[in-house]
Amino acid sequence: MRILLANPRGFCAGVIMAIDTVDEALKIVGPPLYVYHEIVHNRHVVERFVKLGVTFVDTIDEVPENATVVFSAHGVSPDVRNRAKQRGCTMIDATCPLVTKVHMEAIRYARQGYKILLVGHAGHDEVVGTVGEAPDAITIVESPDDVANLSFTDDDALVYLTQTTLSMDDANVIISAIKAKFPHVKEPPSDDICYATTNRQHAVRYIAPDADLCIVVGSKNSSNSVRLTEISASSGTPAHLVDDVSEIDPAWLEGVDTVLLTAGASAPDHLVEEIIDFLRTEYGAVLDERHTTAEDMHFELPRSLRVLRESAV
Repeated sequence: MRILLANPRGFCAGVIMAIDTVDEALKIVGPPLYVYHEIVHNRHVVERFVKLGVTFVDTIDEVPENATVVFSAHGVSPDVRNRAKQRGCTMIDATCPLVTKVHMEAIRYARQGYKILLVGHAGHDEVVGTVGEAPDAITIVESPDDVANLSFTDDDALVYLTQTTLSMDDANVIISAIKAKFPHVKEPPSDDICYATTNRQHAVRYIAPDADLCIVVGSKNSSNSVRLTEISASSGTPAHLVDDVSEIDPAWLEGVDTVLLTAGASAPDHLVEEIIDFLRTEYGAVLDERHTTAEDMHFELPRSLRVLRESAV
């Protein structure tokens, strides 16, 4: 058996920043530390932090008054920030800067009088946060059918934005439908789909035709991880999403000579290494690392965390 190990894979700059933020906040504040929603969408990352004394909450009302709360990488709405402020919470914002960029675009276009078509998945944490920035101006569009049902006219100033973790293929299908129905629609100044999502998708699209099977490491609620399995399948290579090596079904590997192995942007690399060890031990697999794109992106820790650290000295 041969393992085609995709590179880039796994943690992106935004995830690294968010995880480092919680680790640093634990050193400064100590447990209990509260995080609004999962810091990133990965079960193993969340479970590690729970063991260290982090409490993940779905509403700000679950955070005790005057406690410290970290906002997840996916961003939050102004209502969440205001509610935390009312409760006297110390807020640390670990929102990915690329998500913040979309938030700022939404605010700017809404102020300019645009109606915003947000291409994304309703209910996803990132989309909920973005909608919260301009709820009266934003319409979520999940499919070409949604576009067909839109009732805007040529008199409406329209702009589209996208969730950062979408499949480029899926987003382009919806965007094409938007442009076909509304030729006057304004494009964002730059692509909203994040560099890491794009790079990981490109790697799978490029490598998948050389493999018999694709294994993606990531949690089921990780949008970008799910997209990787879909891209592999659309390339003709069956794919499975697993949280870790324990979820691999040996039946998947029957008659398989070549496995493409990759990981979503919130999946720790040690989970990938465990799968490599398993395939080497059980199937005599040989590793073939495939590099498709170089990454050197880095995000600084949030200013709110740096201020808290300086005040604690």
